[in-house]
Amino acid sequence: MSGVNKVILLGHLGRDPEMRYMPDGTANATLNLATSETYKDREGNRQERTEWHRVVLWGRIAEIAGEYLRKGSMAYVEGRLQTRKWTDKEGQERYTTEIVGDRLQLLGGRRENDGGHGTPSQSGGGGGMDPVPGDEFDDEIPFISTADPLSQRHNLLRRVRY
Repeated sequence: MSGVNKVILLGHLGRDPEMRYMPDGTANATLNLATSETYKDREGNRQERTEWHRVVLWGRIAEIAGEYLRKGSMAYVEGRLQTRKWTDKEGQERYTTEIVGDRLQLLGGRRENDGGHGTPSQSGGGGGMDPVPGDEFDDEIPFISTADPLSQRHNLLRRVRY
């Protein structure tokens, strides 16, 4: 029997996605995603703990993230944990644990006062960390996974309606 390596995150981006392209043209996006939890300590005071996650996306999912996500945007990511070993400039071996995402759900909707125009950061990139009045969920936001045939064919998703 094989094991299970599954990660599900729902959080806010700490900065804009970092986009790269491989020599063969494959898109790669790196996200810093913050998840927060609140709890009461022993004295009954409310505390908040934020955990930062490094998420790596590939292919069409990476292109969508680069186009629509901005700092503060909320995103739902499914993927798996992966640890990579690399050597830094001083020759020291380093390890990085990251989430390799295979599903992405963009959360947050178009703002009422925008009229559907403007850049993604203005028209539903999730906005800031707090909800903006008029933000709504849009059922037409893409939910893409590497298993979807849509993620295999670039010409099928020329424009994502946001």
